[in-house]
Amino acid sequence: MTDPARLRQTHMIDAVRAALGEKAVVTDPNDIAPWLDDWRGRYHGASAAILSPDTTAGVVTIVRLAGEFGVALVPQGGNTSMVGGATPPADGSALILSLRRMNRIRSIDPAAQLAVVEAGVILETLHDAADAQGMRFPLTLGARGSATIGGLTSTNAGGTQVLRFGTMRALVAGIEAVLPDGSIHDGLAALKKDNRGYDLTQLLVGAEGTLGVITAATLRLVPAVHDRATGWLAVESPADALKALRVMEAQSGSAIESFELVPKIALDLVLKHIFGTRAPFAVVPPWLVLVDYVSPSAEAPAQAALEDVMQCVLTAGLAQDGVVAASEAQAEAFWRLRDSISEAERAEGPTMAHDISVPVDAMPGFMLHAAAQVEAAFPGVHASAFGHLGDGNVHFHVNAPPGLGGGVDAARWRAEVGELASHMVYDLVVAAGGSISAEHGIGQMKRDELARLSSPARMAALRAIKAGLDPHGLMNPGKLLALAESPSAP
Repeated sequence: MTDPARLRQTHMIDAVRAALGEKAVVTDPNDIAPWLDDWRGRYHGASAAILSPDTTAGVVTIVRLAGEFGVALVPQGGNTSMVGGATPPADGSALILSLRRMNRIRSIDPAAQLAVVEAGVILETLHDAADAQGMRFPLTLGARGSATIGGLTSTNAGGTQVLRFGTMRALVAGIEAVLPDGSIHDGLAALKKDNRGYDLTQLLVGAEGTLGVITAATLRLVPAVHDRATGWLAVESPADALKALRVMEAQSGSAIESFELVPKIALDLVLKHIFGTRAPFAVVPPWLVLVDYVSPSAEAPAQAALEDVMQCVLTAGLAQDGVVAASEAQAEAFWRLRDSISEAERAEGPTMAHDISVPVDAMPGFMLHAAAQVEAAFPGVHASAFGHLGDGNVHFHVNAPPGLGGGVDAARWRAEVGELASHMVYDLVVAAGGSISAEHGIGQMKRDELARLSSPARMAALRAIKAGLDPHGLMNPGKLLALAESPSAP
């Protein structure tokens, strides 16, 4: 970064401090350091300051000053991005815009089944607040204790309840956002019909902070469940797992809320690295399915209903064993096994993670075929997939050979083997008619692959939208689109 650029940052930081007060500016390197790396530890940034407003008006001030001084901003919530989407550039050319102080739940309306929530509200906090009103927000994921609503909306997050309720795009009824010119998009009204041209709210969902800063969202709620049951099924293959889902859906309809497929190798790593975990079966099968069943009425106990539909699967020969949690604590222990897979893989060694989707019916064959091809092409690696089989989205991971160290060894493996393996995975996904990003976004990890594998029409449209709304390229630079493709700063 040039000296004039540093000077512009200094002047902007002083201007923000003067306008919003000391609490809105963090410049101590020790306080900034935890927010400079991505969750997986693959991307490392630098920034002279974290700007932390607590109102939408404060965000407006910061965005307008950024335009005035020509300083780029990287919006950040819980910093749980899996693709480096909230990590500032390594050259220190951007300031972090933290939304964590904007953490108010403005309203919860059980009758309308809506909540208006600021961007910095942690997902788990919203869960608790909705539950206190007899409602629930039907999106959850492993990072629910740190992920924020703004980040989840900006990345169109998915999670384990997409099978029934869809991604954030389906759950967002309205958005308030500060656009790159400092104007406010006031789209919080939850209108069922609105034909005023382009849907700016949905354009901002999944834009990863490249088109503006989401400050609040109106979210759809659903009534709290009467009863829930959780269980594991032991199956021989992904194909049997999908057939089992079809049987269960035929028996219970929308009562099946989550259906997560886990391979033995992933569970073995969880049992190895995550303290206090235990296998649900005495002999771990090749594949396991974690099922959440929600009772549609107080007259139908969920545990008995889940046992009945699981028995149908067992009778059909699609599963070899099954177990239903006997208590809420055991259900939480079951889910901990699923939610800890990424953490366990990170503890084991380097992993190339791919959040991909293909048509649901093609997914069982794709999982096995793609894994076999990758392992054959790169001897010593192990490829496996886990996740949301019912909606065609799995996390396809390529793990380094056992015993590979961290640090330099890990970096060398990623550069020499991992990147080539990722190219192969994405080529196979596109050949199968799928998407290289199902729920984590593009960030900087998949930016080049998006350009390589997308149609010219898609890329031209993305660049045109970016140029139209952010002509100086100051909103989350280097994410989604390469810096060379983004508009130039003044």
